[in-house]
Amino acid sequence: MERSEAQAGGAIAREDGGVQEFQRLKSNSIGLLGVLFMVVATAAPISAMTANVPIGVGFGSEIGTPATYLLVTIILTVFTVGYVTMARYITATGAFYAYISHGLGTVMGMASGILAVMAYVVFEAAVAGLFAAFAQTTIGDQFGLNVPWPILAVLLLALNAFFGHRAIDLTAKVLGFFLATEIAILALMAGSVFLAGGGPDGIPLSPLNPANAFLGAAPAIGFVFAFWSWVGFESTAIYGEESREPKQMIPRATYIAVIGLGLFYTWVSWAAIAGNGLAESVKLAQSANPFALLFDPTQQFVGGWAVVLYQWLLITGSFAVGLAFHNCAARYLYALGREGLISRGLGTIHATHGSPAVASLTQTVIATVIVGLFWAFGQDPYLGLFSLMGVLGTVAILCVQGICSFAVIAYFRRNHPEARHWWRTLVAPVLGGLAIFGVVALLVQNLATALGPAAETPFGRSIPYIVIGVFLIGVALALYLRARSPERYALIGKVIYEDATERPDIDLDGDGRGDHAVRPGRS
Repeated sequence: MERSEAQAGGAIAREDGGVQEFQRLKSNSIGLLGVLFMVVATAAPISAMTANVPIGVGFGSEIGTPATYLLVTIILTVFTVGYVTMARYITATGAFYAYISHGLGTVMGMASGILAVMAYVVFEAAVAGLFAAFAQTTIGDQFGLNVPWPILAVLLLALNAFFGHRAIDLTAKVLGFFLATEIAILALMAGSVFLAGGGPDGIPLSPLNPANAFLGAAPAIGFVFAFWSWVGFESTAIYGEESREPKQMIPRATYIAVIGLGLFYTWVSWAAIAGNGLAESVKLAQSANPFALLFDPTQQFVGGWAVVLYQWLLITGSFAVGLAFHNCAARYLYALGREGLISRGLGTIHATHGSPAVASLTQTVIATVIVGLFWAFGQDPYLGLFSLMGVLGTVAILCVQGICSFAVIAYFRRNHPEARHWWRTLVAPVLGGLAIFGVVALLVQNLATALGPAAETPFGRSIPYIVIGVFLIGVALALYLRARSPERYALIGKVIYEDATERPDIDLDGDGRGDHAVRPGRS
């Protein structure tokens, strides 16, 4: 019987030498632009610039904030070298989870996978809080209405559920539209500042001096919040199964996202400082209205209408990032469910849309429960829900990124001697991994600043221990499966795709043909 495109394609070698197949998401659904829309929307340029740049300018590297973004661009590009090298050999919806399983073994893969799932699950709830805060403020300012924030948060989750149920190409189109609008308003502000010759200090070059990234009140804070501006860029690999020619497209999309975002962030933050002036920028960022750091030059160099538009685009931009994180979480849940590591129902594919429909609905329920709990305990949507869930997810996903760097080294030490390279599979992953773990240490040391008032809550103080606890739960689950269910243990992180696995142009086993499934002993 002929199978539909949404059902065929997943494969893993069995002990008897045969190949076991699994359902797969709908292939060839999105191209390079679609993947970029999904990933850059996850990084949320308008939210990153509006929320993070004022913290860097006011309390971090101060006028050296653009230089901080430039240096972080370099660090993340180095990390990306190893990451995309792995992506050329393994395509799987689990991304980090699969890479680490193949590189560092099943136990580390399971623990990292559970940690990544937790990160993306709470990110959607965090963004629901951000969306609610932006929408509540803007609706109040523009229409004089006071809409309870939980209603707005649930509205976001409902929209995410609708699009998450549909085919991924529809989501890519929606995100592409909103992403274009938010980039346009930021570019309009920055371009207008430079065309006008800047503010009271003209166009100063000191913000781009790398030495200034290490000056200011607390450079560590500047680097932490700069890294936070990229969270989600690594999700390119999650869409490999649904993209066209993933071996070429995913590495290309990842490099474009990392470098493109970095240059854009550097330009916009530099323009904000140039538009306000050096001294005034620091004052604005430390004021009761730090968003004025970007709003004021928009008002002065573009016009009042642009500020109103900017406020509305903060709402649509937060919707876009919420939808992007929803898709990431759903695909991780789907990957774990498909392998039978949690409920197999999560691995169900929608017959028409080829989407992870059950996993998507499950993610919506979880995020709704989190929002409900924060509302029940009287927490603020921005200072409570967004801050706590956002920092928790960031610490978790950075830890997984760091582990993945070392998985790249281990994978290529055991596999593909023809692909080993001193830079791509050794030095770059080491440097990237160490840098990312350094950022994790900085973030944990500066939790009070990152969380603001929420740092004093029991949950805020527990964030590092929650991350460690979730990781250990993953370790325990893997060890349990190894002892009680070896067949399920063998699947952890190993489901990859016949048309996208272990580069088909390489003959791994000497049979004269390209390999299209994982062979025993290769992972």
